[in-house]
Amino acid sequence: MKDGVNGVALGVFVFFFLAVTAVGFMAARWRRADNALHLDEWGLGGRSFGTWVTWFLLGGDLYTAYTFVAVPAAIYGAGAAGFFAVPYTIVAYPLVFLFLPRLWSVSHKHGYVTSSDFIRGRFDSKLLSVAVALTGILATMPYIALQLVGIQAVLDVLGIGGSDSTNWFVKDLPLLIAFAVLAAYTYSSGLRAPALIAFVKDALIYLVIAVAIVYIPYKLGGFDDIFHKAGAAYAVKNPATGKPRGALTVLPAGQWSYATLALGSAMALFLYPHSVTAVFAGRSRNVIRRNTAILPLYSLMLGLLAMLGFMAVADGVGKGVKGYNAQLAIPQLFENVFPSWFAGVAFAAIGIGALVPAAIMSIAAANLFTRNIYKDLFRPNATPAEETRVSKLVSLVVKVGALVFVLSMDKTVAINFQLLGGIWILQTVPAIVGGLFTRWFHRWALLAGWAVGMAYGTWKAYEQSSPSQAHFGGNAANIPGIGRLGYIGLTAFVLNAAVVVVLTLALRAVRVPQGVDRTAPGDYTVEAPGEDGPLTGPGAEPGVEGGGVPEPAGA
Repeated sequence: MKDGVNGVALGVFVFFFLAVTAVGFMAARWRRADNALHLDEWGLGGRSFGTWVTWFLLGGDLYTAYTFVAVPAAIYGAGAAGFFAVPYTIVAYPLVFLFLPRLWSVSHKHGYVTSSDFIRGRFDSKLLSVAVALTGILATMPYIALQLVGIQAVLDVLGIGGSDSTNWFVKDLPLLIAFAVLAAYTYSSGLRAPALIAFVKDALIYLVIAVAIVYIPYKLGGFDDIFHKAGAAYAVKNPATGKPRGALTVLPAGQWSYATLALGSAMALFLYPHSVTAVFAGRSRNVIRRNTAILPLYSLMLGLLAMLGFMAVADGVGKGVKGYNAQLAIPQLFENVFPSWFAGVAFAAIGIGALVPAAIMSIAAANLFTRNIYKDLFRPNATPAEETRVSKLVSLVVKVGALVFVLSMDKTVAINFQLLGGIWILQTVPAIVGGLFTRWFHRWALLAGWAVGMAYGTWKAYEQSSPSQAHFGGNAANIPGIGRLGYIGLTAFVLNAAVVVVLTLALRAVRVPQGVDRTAPGDYTVEAPGEDGPLTGPGAEPGVEGGGVPEPAGA
C-alpha cells in the first residue's frame, strides 16, 4: 500500500458514491405505488420489473463486491483452485431454468413474498417454514458483512480508515458513513433503490473489466510474462507447511474438492433469500426465463475478473509482506497500475458493487423475519402496513448486525462463516426445489433431513482448521465411502436427501398425516401476460393475486 491518501482516486470514488446515494433516494419516486406500505411494494418493487431491470438487479445481487474482491483474491492466494466460481455460475443457469419459473408462478399466484411462504403453503408445516426462514437469515448475515469487507478493502487502499490505524474512530468512520447512507436509502426506497443503482454498478464493472483485461497485461509485459511470473510464485514452498503456495492448474489432490464445491455452489446460488427476492420482483414468468438465458454473460465477465488474481501475483502485490491480506490484492493492483483517476473509477465499481447486494440481502432477510417468524409465530393478523413497517425496521437491525460482525471479528473468520452459509442454504434444496415438482416428500421427513444436513455440515465445518484459526477454517472434508476431500455442503445435502427419502417411505407406510397442500398443479405454470395484467393460466382464480399466504393449520 502506498503511504498517504490518494486524493484523485478518493475524489472520483466520493463523486460516484454521492451520485448513487442520490439515485437511491430518488428511487422512492420511481414507479411510485398507490400504497407504499405494502410488502409487495417496499420489499419486491411492486413485482413489476421487466427483463432488463431484473437482469441488472439479479446481476448486481449475485455478483457482489465480495465476488469482485474475493474470487481473484482466492486465485492470488492459491492459484487455479479459485476458478471454481466460474464453472459453478455456468452450471447454475441450466439448473435454475428448470425450477425458477415454477417458483415465480406459484408465488405470484398465491402472493408469496419468500420461499418460506411457499414451503408453508405447499407442505402445511409452520415448523419447516420457520426452519427454512432461519436458515436464510443466518446464511445472509455474514454475506452482508462481507460486502462491508469489500468496501473496507477499498478504503484501506485509498488510505482512509486504514486497518492499521490504532484509533477505532478514524479506522471505522468511513465504513460507518457508508453503512448509514445504505441504511437510509434502503429504508426509504426499498427494493427500487438497488434496482436503479444496479445499472450504475454494472456499467462501471463492465467498463473496469474491459479496460483491465487489456491495459494491465500491456503494462505487465503480456499474458506470457504474467503466467510465467505467477507460476514461479506459486511454486515457492511455504516454510510453515512445506507445500507450494498454489498452482496454475488444479492439482489431482484438489479435483474432487473443486468439482463438488462448484456443483454444490451452483445448486445453492438461487436459493439464497436475496436471489429469491430479485426473482419474485420480476413481472412475468417469461422475464425469469429470459434472465436464466442471458445472465451467463456475467460468467464471461467473472472469468476475465478471475484473471486479475494472476496479474496481482505477477505485479508483486504483497510480495515480502508477512501476513498480507489477500482481500487487498486487487484494489492494490488497480492503484499500482492504473492512473489515479481510473483507479478511483475501479474503486467506485467495487464500493457500489457492495451497496447493491447489501441492500437486497437486508431486505430479503427482513422479509423472511416479518412473514415467517413475526407474522406466523406472533402476529398472524398483521396488516400489510404493519408487515412493511416491521420489515423496514428489521432491515436496519440486520445491517447493524452485519456491521458489528465485520468490525468485531477477524476478516478470515467472517469469510469462513460465509462459506458456512453456503453449506446451510444447500440443505433447503429438498424442500424448496423438491417441493416445486412433487408433493411426495413428507413434511416431517423434510424437517428431519434438514436438521441432519445442518448438524452434519456445521459439525464438519467446525472441525476444519487453518493456519489462522482452529475452527471453521475451510469447507472441504473427507467424503464418506470415497475417501477424497469434497465440499462439506454437498456431502451434507446427500445425507439430507437420503434421510428425506427413507423417512418419507416410513411415514407414508404408517399413514402419518401429510397436511393440506394449498397449491394446485396449474399454479406452477401460471403466466402473467403483461406488466399490469392479471395472472392467467389453468391454476388462476379471481381475487387471489397478491392475496398473501393462506393460513393453514400448520404442523
